Amino acid sequence: MTTPPRPQVGQSILSLSTPLPLIDEDRLAANIGRVQTYLDGHGLAFRPHIKTHKIPAIAKAQEAAGARGINCQKITEAEVFAEAGFEDILITFNILGPEKLDRLKALNDRIASLKVVADSASTVNGLSGRFAGGKPLTVLVECDTGAGRCGVQDPQAAAALAQTIAASDGLVFGGLMTYPKAHDEGSVDIFFSETIARLAALGISCPIVSNGGTPSLFSAHQVPSATEHRAGTYVYNDRAMARSGHCSLDDCAMQVLATVVARPTPDRAVLDAGSKALTSDLLGFSDYGMIPAYPDAVISGLSEEHGVVDLSRVTGPRPAIGDKVLIIPNHTCVVSNLFDIMTFHRDGVVTRVEDVAARGLVW
Repeated sequence: MTTPPRPQVGQSILSLSTPLPLIDEDRLAANIGRVQTYLDGHGLAFRPHIKTHKIPAIAKAQEAAGARGINCQKITEAEVFAEAGFEDILITFNILGPEKLDRLKALNDRIASLKVVADSASTVNGLSGRFAGGKPLTVLVECDTGAGRCGVQDPQAAAALAQTIAASDGLVFGGLMTYPKAHDEGSVDIFFSETIARLAALGISCPIVSNGGTPSLFSAHQVPSATEHRAGTYVYNDRAMARSGHCSLDDCAMQVLATVVARPTPDRAVLDAGSKALTSDLLGFSDYGMIPAYPDAVISGLSEEHGVVDLSRVTGPRPAIGDKVLIIPNHTCVVSNLFDIMTFHRDGVVTRVEDVAARGLVW
């Protein structure tokens, strides 16, 4: 199979074939340091979610800065990071089915500290059926504290499921976990605190209380019952995170490099970056990314390989055919899963190229 040329260290980013995502080394390091300093200052353990980058080298940089363990979303992601030497992994997804349970057991036997979550007796029973008689698996109760996704619905149900886990062969109750509604720290702390009190009355210890999310990351200290925080998008940041107030556009480490391939009319440009490069995620925006060099330009539509840009509001010079532009994507995590490699640079010069090692691993 023919593959595009791999960027070389020392190349100018403007000489690279497009479309491809670029990571600014200095912004990346600053994002890692800023978040770790904040959480250290509030006595919270930090467990970064690798779904944003899927690259072991970045997780190692997060760990070197002070992170304690990592968060994966699927077993196959966790396997990649276990192969890279990570021993403390939390998988925040209900795991069901014999194929997945077999892989999970092999992974648990392989690393020192694997943890998963569950929000139903059905999930717990499946885990116990596979892990009984072997190395115990640590299980956290996933709590729905307002986001409306997975999770038990109230502290009473959380305590009851914790009892079920603690009484199940092959399992150890490890604590509580939530992916909360953003900026709703009070509700999260009430849910956690009441559950912890119920567990204490039952004589059940709760070593881990895991809160999460990048949008409200810098409010993590407002959940004093939590012992750790999880976040992923912060490492690169994106347009949605800037809109939420988590960061500025200058903190966005990922930008997608694209080439203007057509100018059919004075007010329209067409890029070689479509939904297979920028993602079709809108996340509440009416367009598909921002071009910092032309802030009034609007990426108004995407097909698979084309990005259509409305230039009608751009005053002054407009991009010409052959020009290259940088785009801040709406949602950086999905962009990572669209490319085999990630190209890093400093001041526009390529510093390294990393394989997106856990790309496409969706179960």
